Amino acid sequence: MEGTRSAVDRLLDDGSGRRPRADARRNLERLVEAAREAAGEIGGEVTAHEIARRAGVGVGTFYRRVSTLEALLEAVLAEVLGEIVEKGDEGLADPDPWKGFCDFAASYTRLRNELCDISEALGGVLGEARTELRERIRMLVERAQGAGAMRADIAWQDVAFLLVSVSTGDHTVGLHAGEHQWDRNLRIVLDGLRTPEPAPLPGAPPTEAG
Repeated sequence: MEGTRSAVDRLLDDGSGRRPRADARRNLERLVEAAREAAGEIGGEVTAHEIARRAGVGVGTFYRRVSTLEALLEAVLAEVLGEIVEKGDEGLADPDPWKGFCDFAASYTRLRNELCDISEALGGVLGEARTELRERIRMLVERAQGAGAMRADIAWQDVAFLLVSVSTGDHTVGLHAGEHQWDRNLRIVLDGLRTPEPAPLPGAPPTEAG
C-alpha cells in the first residue's frame, strides 16, 4: 500500500518527476472529488460521463487527465482505504481502547460507504490495503477485549461483518430511515459488543411511509 498518498498524487505520478501544470492538477482534483461523490451514490456502475458532468468538465478533459475510468476509480479506492487505515491507526493510538475502537467504527461506517461495489467492479484490486485494514480491525478488537471493554466471545471477523451491517438503505418495508439511522444502528451494534451498560441512542427511530 502506498501510504497516505492522495488519489490525485497517484494519478499524477507518471514516473518522470515533472511538476504538473496548476490547471491540470485542479481539473484532476475536481474529477477525484466527483468520482468519490458519484461512487458513493451509484457504485460500480458509475460512468466517465457522469463523473465529468459532476466535475464540470468535458469527457475529453476527463480522458486527458486520466487514462481510463478504471484507473481513476482504483486511485479513489486506494485513497479511501488509506483513510480508513489511518483512522485505525488513530484508534490504536487512543489511550482509551474502547473510545479508540468506537471512533474508528464511526469513521469506517461512513468512509466504507464510498467504496460501495467499486472493488468488485475492479476485480478485487488492492489486496494489500485490505490486508492492512483487516489487521487494524483485529488489533482494535483485541485491544478493546484485552481492556475488558468488549465481549470476549466475539471474534474480530464478527466485528468486520457487524460494522458493514450498520450501513443501510433509506427505506425498508414501508419505513423511512431517520436522519441519524446509521448512528442509531452503530450505537446498537456497539452496545451489543460492549460489556458495560448501553449508551443512549442518537436521533429518532424510522417512520412509516406517508
